[in-house]
Amino acid sequence: MNELAKPSPQQLAWQDMELGMFCHFGMNTFCDQEWGDGTDSAEIFNPEQLDARQWARTAKRAGFKYLVLTAKHHDGFCLWPTKTTDYSVKSSPWRGGKGDVVREVADACREEGLQFGLYLSPWDRHEPCYPDKEAYDDFYAEQLTELLTGYGPLVEVWFDGAGSQGREYDWNRIIGLVDQYQPDAMVFNMGRPTIRWVGNEDGVAPYPCWNTATTARESMFTSDMMTWMEGTPAWVPAECDVPIRKRHWFWHPDDEASLRSLEDVLDIYYRSVGHGATLLLNISPDNRGLLPEVDVERVIEFGDEIRRRFGQPVGQTSGEGTELLLKLEYIQPVNHVIIMEDIAHGERVREYVLEAYSQGEWKELVRGSAIGHKKIDRFDTVETDQLRVRILSSVEQPLIRNLAAYHVE
Repeated sequence: MNELAKPSPQQLAWQDMELGMFCHFGMNTFCDQEWGDGTDSAEIFNPEQLDARQWARTAKRAGFKYLVLTAKHHDGFCLWPTKTTDYSVKSSPWRGGKGDVVREVADACREEGLQFGLYLSPWDRHEPCYPDKEAYDDFYAEQLTELLTGYGPLVEVWFDGAGSQGREYDWNRIIGLVDQYQPDAMVFNMGRPTIRWVGNEDGVAPYPCWNTATTARESMFTSDMMTWMEGTPAWVPAECDVPIRKRHWFWHPDDEASLRSLEDVLDIYYRSVGHGATLLLNISPDNRGLLPEVDVERVIEFGDEIRRRFGQPVGQTSGEGTELLLKLEYIQPVNHVIIMEDIAHGERVREYVLEAYSQGEWKELVRGSAIGHKKIDRFDTVETDQLRVRILSSVEQPLIRNLAAYHVE
């Protein structure tokens, strides 16, 4: 762990967003499957009621700050009218072959003030030239260039390692295109990443989840670790991706029973954002081209509950040094504390203890190691008018951006 690593301004801004919406949408949506083999006819793709503004409005209403769309999944079907292949929306009946899902979602996100990101699968099960490494590298670079240059600023470019075990792509060329056309975009997990995969599809970050790393797991289907390019930053924060319908990334008919409960999604939040990572929660549009009503209700319910719990602290402060005191206006119940480091100057805290002054003495509530961008601690309700954080171990002077107390009923 590089103890003095610091984030770039772009990484700082990305970590502050905390919540993103993933939208898996494409040929699989119409075939009741997760991984197509690239042989399904483009004629099947016809989301007659597609409304990208419904997607973006839902994300904004629920408190999400960015949205990532699967522009091309492993089956190779492209949601934009690419020049590289006929296997795209231009060969479908949707919008008379004149549609562009990527354009509609990009425009909707900008209208709602959301940042927009794109997923482009390196593995392509449809493209005939895929076995020819050199030819496919050209093909993939052209697809990526179309997406990087055609849809405005991107916050994130999502490279999925699934299906690519043992395959070498031209990452110098791929990352060079991102540097050229979208230098502020986060790069997910492959090549020369600026953010890493947390290593599971449960949406859960281990604790501690340090912001520095030299490796990350490649995919769910191998224990292999990624070999990153020279020049990968030491600061590589984690993103936790998880579907709101258990184990299903794409929409499936008669699948509402798999929708996660509010309690389940909240637990994921505590163990992702609450462990200093960013949560990318997948809500899949259905074959109408709409987010299903039950999914919309659940994600808005989730956003409302986060705001209810953490929208108004009973007290907060900031400061530097090995001890930080938070004085409340009067003795009152507290059962949650959020601590944030000023990570612009690096992740300095290595061990801390949280205490409350109650019945004439200081009582230990929680001990922890990593704080980083955010640590959410919950504990049995205590009546107090003073809380303090004591830093037991640190690298350089601890800098606490925010110490906030809450009472969650």
